[in-house]
Amino acid sequence: MNTAEQTISHEQNEYLSFVLSDEHYALDITSVKEIRGYEPVTKIANAPPFIKGVLNLRGDIVPIIDLRIKFNVGEPVYNEFTIVIMLNVLDRIVGIVVDGVSDVIRLTDDEVRPPPEFGVAFDSQYLHGLASVGEHMVILVNIESLISSEELGLFDSHNDGGDK
Repeated sequence: MNTAEQTISHEQNEYLSFVLSDEHYALDITSVKEIRGYEPVTKIANAPPFIKGVLNLRGDIVPIIDLRIKFNVGEPVYNEFTIVIMLNVLDRIVGIVVDGVSDVIRLTDDEVRPPPEFGVAFDSQYLHGLASVGEHMVILVNIESLISSEELGLFDSHNDGGDK
């Protein structure tokens, strides 16, 4: 095997890493549309606490999800350092609130370990895996699975065709 073939067999995927409280997370960078500062949103009545509301992004009404609340990783604080990552998931734009964006990391599939089984104590269905990066462990979030989940209820994944 020559060097070019070895490079192909160890293809790297890029992830955008971000911080929630003291934990480091990352998501597939291909879903990232843009990174913005937090700005006030329009609240939606009876929405779960992790759905902060919506904002108008150049004509698109975008739901904003606070991952700090969703993942229960500390008390959210909204200040000039709070970041919103705009994602393009399943042809829809969604914003997620995080404490900060860290870096773009490159990982091969061999460097990503599957998430451990937590049984019923913790639902790990939104975790893609774990990887060691530098001195800390990075939790890779399956953002498409999270955003499209029935739990969030952001997308109407079921259309029974019945108009009432």
